[in-house]
Amino acid sequence: MLAIIATLVTGAVAVAVLAGSSAARTRAQSAADLAVLGAATSAMYGDAPPCETARETALRNGAVQVSCEDEGAGVFTISVQAPAPAGRTARATARAGPASAAP
Repeated sequence: MLAIIATLVTGAVAVAVLAGSSAARTRAQSAADLAVLGAATSAMYGDAPPCETARETALRNGAVQVSCEDEGAGVFTISVQAPAPAGRTARATARAGPASAAP
């Protein structure tokens, strides 16, 4: 009986960690997407330094900006990381800029 309970508890913990990891990945991608859009918009309107805008946006969305690359022509690539369960880290990257700068 104890073996069955231990197996069920272990399975429940594994499912919780997987669900938490998936949520962290989604949170990291959302933060990266919003941060890169903030950087591109900031560059277009010139109201604040783009990478600073991206950093603040990532923080407000539960992530930390790892890198901010200005590719020129208003195109930016942002990488972020967010905490995940079991001491892990979820990472995500996003790229944005004006349609006129398409590759």
